Amino acid sequence: MTIEHATTAGAMRRPSTNRRWWIGALLALGVLVNYFDRVNLTVASPLIQDDFHIGPAEMGILFSAFGWTYGFLQIPVGMLLDRFGIARVMRWSTFSWGIASVITAFSTGMQTLFLSRMLLGVAETPGFPANSKATGYWFPRHERGLATALFDAAAKFSNVIAIPLVAFLMLHFGWRGGFLATAAISFVFFVMFWLFYRDPSADRNLSDEERSYIKAGGAAQEGEAAANAVGMLGYLLRNRKVWGLSIGFAAYGYAFALFIFWLPDYLVKEMHMDILKSASFTTIPWIFATISDLLIGGWLIDHLIRKGHDESRVRKTIIVLGMLMGLAVVGAGLTADPYWAILWITISLSGLAAAAPAGWSIPALIAPKGGAATVGGIMNFLNSVTGIAAPIITGFIVGATQSFSRAFLLAGVMLAIGIVSYVFVLGRIEPIADPKA
Repeated sequence: MTIEHATTAGAMRRPSTNRRWWIGALLALGVLVNYFDRVNLTVASPLIQDDFHIGPAEMGILFSAFGWTYGFLQIPVGMLLDRFGIARVMRWSTFSWGIASVITAFSTGMQTLFLSRMLLGVAETPGFPANSKATGYWFPRHERGLATALFDAAAKFSNVIAIPLVAFLMLHFGWRGGFLATAAISFVFFVMFWLFYRDPSADRNLSDEERSYIKAGGAAQEGEAAANAVGMLGYLLRNRKVWGLSIGFAAYGYAFALFIFWLPDYLVKEMHMDILKSASFTTIPWIFATISDLLIGGWLIDHLIRKGHDESRVRKTIIVLGMLMGLAVVGAGLTADPYWAILWITISLSGLAAAAPAGWSIPALIAPKGGAATVGGIMNFLNSVTGIAAPIITGFIVGATQSFSRAFLLAGVMLAIGIVSYVFVLGRIEPIADPKA
């Protein structure tokens, strides 16, 4: 698909119906719900440590439990999504979110907590590759920035509403009550997804006018790949673009995991706040991250592409500038003032949030036919590996030094590696040729 084709579609008359945006909202709601399930352990961390007498190093290992299954299943689940489709795989996935949270609520110690978080990782593995694939099906290229930003921003916004809400519930009903509440929300979303999600070709509520608009705008083709699943995987693993994308996104994932797992604990332990105050302070950078995600990673990218600017250059510029802002995490490690710390963290997270939807839009833009979820799975696999490493390494650093400063410095180094990968390894954002059958 050429840039000229995409911008020509941008000049087309928009359809009178907006079924695609309702689907986009459903995907975003799903991310919001599954991040409720993820951040509840972050909020409960100080309470669980006291209840089960767990230290920082052990808590870092527990934080990583989700990532072990979530990360190492990314590639097989991406292949399953490309083989069996989004609707079938995601129905099983969304039901399992609630089951995992129920088990966590009734955990009796470190072992059961660890196993329940691993189960949650299995359950949530398909989420982002499925959303990336679905966005490719449902949106023309010139609307894909905002469409991707919707579900990516939901991950940030979950910290705005989930952290204070779950903190309130846990203070009044104990940490187990918070996990039961998120389980109930997950089961409600399972019903919604079962009832409303279909691919465009199977959606009876999609008008012919809107269907033509989506296709003319360069939407990804539905259908299976020319190669079988294993052949497609091998083909993609030999491609430089896939590695450039994946290493770059893994660097983002390290910093993001550090914030999502350790930020409340950092404010409690190093900035000497109580759990409710730390939850309130934590929402500040996540609010700005949500805004940055939607306005810069979403609207601005689509706006510039519709104006005729080079699509590859626009997306890569936003990614690199965002990750350069992410380096502000180093500043948080050099201050003892909580207000300065929040300022540096807000700058860092806002930059990362702008880069993330641009990164998530790339699998559907570069993948050969039928390979979008596999590309997304490879990308999210490396992202999850660093997501596993970040909480563990941070836990050991904090346990050994009683400070977060070196952990924040290491996150800055990882982001610098990611910038180099995006700039020099990924190359232009353009489709990879289809493999031979």
